[in-house]
Amino acid sequence: MPVARGDAVALTRELVRIDSRNPSLASGGPGEAAAARALCAILTAWGFAAELHEAAPGRPNVVARIGKSGGRSLMFNGHLDVVGTDGMTHPPFEAEESDGRMYGRGSCDMKAGVAAMCAAAVRAVEAGIDGEIVIAAVADEEYESIGTRALVESGVHADAAIVTEPTRLCIMPAHLGFAWIEVVVHGKASHGSRWDLGVDAIRHAGLYLAAMDRFDKEVLTSRAHPLLGRPSVHASLIDGGSGMSTYPDRCTIRIERRTIPGESVEQVEREMRALTPAGVRADVRITFSQLPSDVAVDAPIVRALDGALRAASEAVRVEGMTAWTDAALLNGAGIPAICFGPGDISLAHAAVEYVPVDEIERATDVLARLAKHWCTGKEMAWRS
Repeated sequence: MPVARGDAVALTRELVRIDSRNPSLASGGPGEAAAARALCAILTAWGFAAELHEAAPGRPNVVARIGKSGGRSLMFNGHLDVVGTDGMTHPPFEAEESDGRMYGRGSCDMKAGVAAMCAAAVRAVEAGIDGEIVIAAVADEEYESIGTRALVESGVHADAAIVTEPTRLCIMPAHLGFAWIEVVVHGKASHGSRWDLGVDAIRHAGLYLAAMDRFDKEVLTSRAHPLLGRPSVHASLIDGGSGMSTYPDRCTIRIERRTIPGESVEQVEREMRALTPAGVRADVRITFSQLPSDVAVDAPIVRALDGALRAASEAVRVEGMTAWTDAALLNGAGIPAICFGPGDISLAHAAVEYVPVDEIERATDVLARLAKHWCTGKEMAWRS
């Protein structure tokens, strides 16, 4: 069934009904291709110049433009992939509606945000803008963000961006980064009775974890960001040993370190290596990392979104987002990017995932007002 031009709720419903589980996270996940093709077709019917750009084989981004090139530009960015559905207590891809909520995997994270940004672009253009709106509906944000990485590497640019992740309609100009760290602690294998020969890698790993605990309590508590609070570190996985009567010669700890703006990957690696206690042999390396994101609360895009919220008679709340988003990659590419969208991030990846239907419409209204203001530099006399 065709989706009426500018109908954000109907577009959310259409997208939620398409299984777009990320194949890197969910066994048998089909990826984003079907959702990307459907969205590209809908946006073309709505008057966008829309294209599919492969971020990786079978993993396309949708890049769509509407408005006039040459003026001030605004990017709306959101991801089409979703996580797995194991443990969900309602049908994941039926977009059921009840008590003012739309249920389904991706309803909150973040197909409602994608639908709102697309509908908002249409409404802003209908009201008249002098600039251009770029829609970037990307692949793989839930794993390694190959979609937005490919987007910025291809040269797609804008003067500012809104990533429509679920923020409960709060302005979120900053979010945490993270680093995944592997610590391999070395011991010496021997028979369990030969304490004089064996070196217990697991016990030495415990000494490392004790040092990490002190670092978390004594050092990380002294650092803070005004919107995000303190950084943190926790042990996620541990593996070691080969038998009850054998001194373990190896123990591997996998650690996640959440970072605040101002902390670098190099600093994190240096500090994690320095935690190795005397007499313990350990190899410490970062296996993957994503930088935090930080846009000043008085930046032009933040002020513009503040004005759009006030014009829509919405409360203005500025908060930090704890989850990582593609905003960090956009900021790294020189595109000031902040998060704003319908839904509550606490429902993302959950057994019960939903988005309030009224928030989809309210987000669309605010984003349309923002786009009108941003792309013309004028306050908007809104008409439906």
